[in-house]
Amino acid sequence: FHSAFHCACQQNYHDQVQPFAQPDAVTISEKAAVKFKPQLYIHFGCVSFLAVNAAGEITGGLKGTDETDGCMEAPRGSQVYERSTWYQDKWAMVFSWYFPKGFSGGPARIRHDWAGIVLWLGNPALEMPTILGASLSQQLLEPRRWFGLKFTSGKESYSNRSIIPPMAFAGTQELVVNRTGRFSYSYKHVGGSNVTTRVSHTYADKFDWLALRFSREDGEFQDGNN
Repeated sequence: FHSAFHCACQQNYHDQVQPFAQPDAVTISEKAAVKFKPQLYIHFGCVSFLAVNAAGEITGGLKGTDETDGCMEAPRGSQVYERSTWYQDKWAMVFSWYFPKGFSGGPARIRHDWAGIVLWLGNPALEMPTILGASLSQQLLEPRRWFGLKFTSGKESYSNRSIIPPMAFAGTQELVVNRTGRFSYSYKHVGGSNVTTRVSHTYADKFDWLALRFSREDGEFQDGNN
């Protein structure tokens, strides 16, 4: 849906875009996307909004000013957008969330922004695919100089994680198995994924160029320049 912002499509106010129902999962790709659909936790700041409705009409976003005004609550909810493909014998699922304005170093800077995660699986056709790794989008401040003055500019990169909490997957339920102490219990997680959630440390930087932002044309989201 990143492509929508480069076409002459009808635009709606950022808080007036109507959600559409999640399609029934039929293919292997669709079933894996639903099973491993991540949840986005926002402690403070702008929340994610809807980017497009069922008719293909898109959001107009918000001007990159006035800090978090207008984006602290999404009255019509939010959606996560997903694409997936094979990449170097691994199944890569790109999940993205849309934000009506973007921030850099604190202040609001731009209209429209995306955040996302690449989740790497073994064979998505298996009932319990193995999670191989994850790459999360993040924003770093890169030191710069201009005529002797020091300042920072936003730099998109990736952060590495060693563990994905089971409850990070939408639809996962935590069930008590038994009591292990006075105030402690053992749990199992059902509904989202019961596979191990430890992320492999073998992923090198060569995988990190896989773009998290949705590209101008479908099928080209691997090109980080799009």
